[in-house]
Amino acid sequence: MSKRAYSPKDIERKKYESLEWDEKWSGPFGCPAVNEMWFISGSSAGGKSSFAMQLAKKLCEVGPTLYLSYEEQISQSFQERIERFKMNDVQGRFRVATDDSYEDLVSRLEKQKSPHFIIVDSFQVAEWTYKQAKDLKDRFPSKSFIYISQEYKGQPSGKSANRLRYLAGVKIRVAGYKAYCMGRFTGEPGSYYPVWEEGIIKVNNKV
Repeated sequence: MSKRAYSPKDIERKKYESLEWDEKWSGPFGCPAVNEMWFISGSSAGGKSSFAMQLAKKLCEVGPTLYLSYEEQISQSFQERIERFKMNDVQGRFRVATDDSYEDLVSRLEKQKSPHFIIVDSFQVAEWTYKQAKDLKDRFPSKSFIYISQEYKGQPSGKSANRLRYLAGVKIRVAGYKAYCMGRFTGEPGSYYPVWEEGIIKVNNKV
């Protein structure tokens, strides 16, 4: 049995629920669908983790968010970030897990009232394959998976991460405490999300 091929009218009739957020976010990132896959990369100490936490808080306005802290666990630095960005404000919609296996996560997402946004920090420490990440998206198409990636020489570390970046609709690179959109959803040309204003000033002044 042959698979369906879509006509232009079929495609035009499809409806998508988009993230309707303020200019600070829509400026650099546009308004992607609420079930879009994200891929966030950046070098160490460039603001990547702080951006991910700010994004998590913003997404909590839309739906429950699960942060899989595989890399940092519940460390002192992670605790400080929770406090700095006042994550208690979204207490009822934000949860952190540190030791979910792939199978554990699948079981969690199969439950009613499971999280809508799932942030994986990081893809390398999770040690999932590209196929596992793709299968998650295929199995839970209404959810949004957000992968944070380590970098090596300016590129996502590992072949699986590089392949996953192409699969994601929203591609973000964080450098010098600025988050730039590199993917299919782009806002205003040259715009960026300021992760840390003071840090940007220090980088620009080469402090």
